[in-house]
Amino acid sequence: MYKYISNTGGGKAVDFETAILDGFAGDGGLYVPEVIPKISLEQLSSWKHLSYTNLAFEILSLFIDRNILSAIELRHIITDAYAEFEKEEIIPIHKLQSRKETYIMELFYGPTLSFKDVGLAFLVNLVNFFLNRKNERLSLVVATTGDTGPAAAYYAAGKSNLDAWVLYPKGLITEEQERQMTTLPHANIHPVGVSNCPDGGDDLDLVIAKLYANQPFKDKLKLSSVNSINWGRIMMQTVHYFYGYFRVVDTIGEPINMSVPSGGFGNLCAGGLARKMGLPIKHLIAANNKNACLHRIFSKGIMSKVDIHNTLSSAIDILIPYNFLRYMYFAGIETAKIKSIVEDFKTKGEIQFDPKTFKLISEGFKSNSASDTDTLNIIKVLFHTENYLLDPHGAVALVAADANQATLENLKLICLTTAHPAKFPEVIKQSLGRNDLPFQARHHSIEKAKTKCEKVYLCDHLHLEEGLIDIMEKDWDLNH
Repeated sequence: MYKYISNTGGGKAVDFETAILDGFAGDGGLYVPEVIPKISLEQLSSWKHLSYTNLAFEILSLFIDRNILSAIELRHIITDAYAEFEKEEIIPIHKLQSRKETYIMELFYGPTLSFKDVGLAFLVNLVNFFLNRKNERLSLVVATTGDTGPAAAYYAAGKSNLDAWVLYPKGLITEEQERQMTTLPHANIHPVGVSNCPDGGDDLDLVIAKLYANQPFKDKLKLSSVNSINWGRIMMQTVHYFYGYFRVVDTIGEPINMSVPSGGFGNLCAGGLARKMGLPIKHLIAANNKNACLHRIFSKGIMSKVDIHNTLSSAIDILIPYNFLRYMYFAGIETAKIKSIVEDFKTKGEIQFDPKTFKLISEGFKSNSASDTDTLNIIKVLFHTENYLLDPHGAVALVAADANQATLENLKLICLTTAHPAKFPEVIKQSLGRNDLPFQARHHSIEKAKTKCEKVYLCDHLHLEEGLIDIMEKDWDLNH
């Protein structure tokens, strides 16, 4: 039986369904599989020509007992999850013409135009399946810096077993991202715009942690999360690493490099796990913006909480990469050591990793911190060179790859782009030096949202915990 434990070693091992529905582990840690499945080159070869959904079935089956989810049930959830994606291949791979063996993985063809659709399309449907089977209801509490919220709200909308409370830092995400949440008319979707967040999305995460620590409140409203703290997100996101690899290599076993825009390390954690499972990724490049939370880890061995910078790549304006603590388990760090690191970080706000730990956690990673100027420039250059338009997060990935080019050994490179340019019109105008948008920066769903009415709760961060408890309890009592 597949069992899941906390990365910080507390509590008891649980089954897959419990890990998914709980979100956080019982001791407040993050769920990880007791055993990481290993995939041989022969098995990889047999998967090379599978469609995205068939590949997802094979990989997810490595983590899920059949008595928890039958093969038929798993296939149905996967098929249903990706039925609304715009592209038949789900995740297209675009080869750049102006760069040698450089590919763009386009992760933004889901309904809310970001890579969050890839994980949440499956995870929210999975959660709802379990709840239907148990005849139970959950309250999802989600913090977003721009893309998680719209995807979580979209997939939860109208589901009778779920309420979704989606918190976002007011003024620190684009209007386009905000309207993807606030224009949903469904009674079970509750966007909450939070003002005065000096540390952006990290402030919201701290409040959510307090709600989880409030046991009577947590039990009454049956709190859970589909943020990347949920194991289901990480598990599902491993699939696109395998899928991208198969689409660009000539021979199975050929090593490649991947550059990933990252803040919270959720997507990169999945990439690191895929490599631990046996996928031949030589280097994973942690592409940071000015906030550099991961660049400090991989270049200096320091995890620290400093003042946040609001950047053009706002979805990765994050200071505390929670999923890096999950990856430490995959890197071979003992749970007791991870627990000690977590406690020290809470107390001191900074950790200097010892040499042994640093060697384990940094193996196979490179990093970079891109400025807004770098981001704007590479969008402009690539558009004028080959009429290809990056969003600001995909641009950060390409900047990071360029910064590390001398050490990448001329291997094939995949850069992950995590959002559609239409979600960042002002950045695109600024980068291209024009007042209008090219067709690549437009999308019908974004334009349609501009004409809809909005509904939203507004709250000051100072009163957020108290305000949420009040309104969430009243809504629960009214509807249950």
